[in-house]
Amino acid sequence: MSPYHQGILTLISINVTAVLGVSLLTGFTGLFSFGHAGFMSVGAYTAAILTVRQGLPFFISLPLAGAAAAIVSLIMYPTLKLKGDYFAIAALGFGEAFRLIVENGGKFTGGARGFPGMPHYTTLWVALFVTALACLLMRNTILSRFGRSFMAIREDRLAAEALGIDVVRYQMLALAISAFYAGVGGGMFAFYMQYIQPIMFDIAKSTELAASVVFGGLGSLTGSVVAAVILTAIPEVFRPLAQWRMVFYGLALVLTIVIRPQGLLGFYEISLGGLRSLVKRPRREAGA
Repeated sequence: MSPYHQGILTLISINVTAVLGVSLLTGFTGLFSFGHAGFMSVGAYTAAILTVRQGLPFFISLPLAGAAAAIVSLIMYPTLKLKGDYFAIAALGFGEAFRLIVENGGKFTGGARGFPGMPHYTTLWVALFVTALACLLMRNTILSRFGRSFMAIREDRLAAEALGIDVVRYQMLALAISAFYAGVGGGMFAFYMQYIQPIMFDIAKSTELAASVVFGGLGSLTGSVVAAVILTAIPEVFRPLAQWRMVFYGLALVLTIVIRPQGLLGFYEISLGGLRSLVKRPRREAGA
């Protein structure tokens, strides 16, 4: 496999990790976020500072980057009482505010010129390992009592409160977990690019993450993963067409939303058992 293709797969893995967090918050808890690029930037700069300046090993800095993003997400606690579009606007404001803080961070963050000099620690195999672990942990979270509580809040907030679910507490938990995933994704991104700038974590990145969740299907973890793979690969597949590649990206999004408003998979999850059934069904029909 060429280094170019390895790079595309690495970027896909990084985006899948970050999208998993947005999927938990938006798809399973019902809080639409346009600010997760801010959490990615927290993770990226935390991992960079801890590894390059403090000398911590990369594999220790990476979970600490996620933890830093989760802690920073506590700032948004007052916004959890907002409903619908108001939370999305608050999240958008947070993401842009943190980008500006980093941009004006002087020597500590490198300012607008960025933070250079990171070793290439995020190889393809590191990214695949972290992403597989992230998928497994998120699947177990969704299937747990916490996951059912998140979905109950998404379906009907008042009914969930009537059942004794502390809605704001569970929303805060979902936000912290999703921020952790975005922070880990940001940490991997920093050591893949070996150079980070605040502009890499602007509103366009937040929109890309949210679009992947909507594109794949709100309420489908595997749908979000499939969407992150497709939407990351499309600009690379059409790279020879230069200025037209982002047109194809937007066209794919618009067509999917028009043809399948519920997203690629809707609420459907792809599982090994389901795939085995699909393979065995034609054989049974042929035998009959």
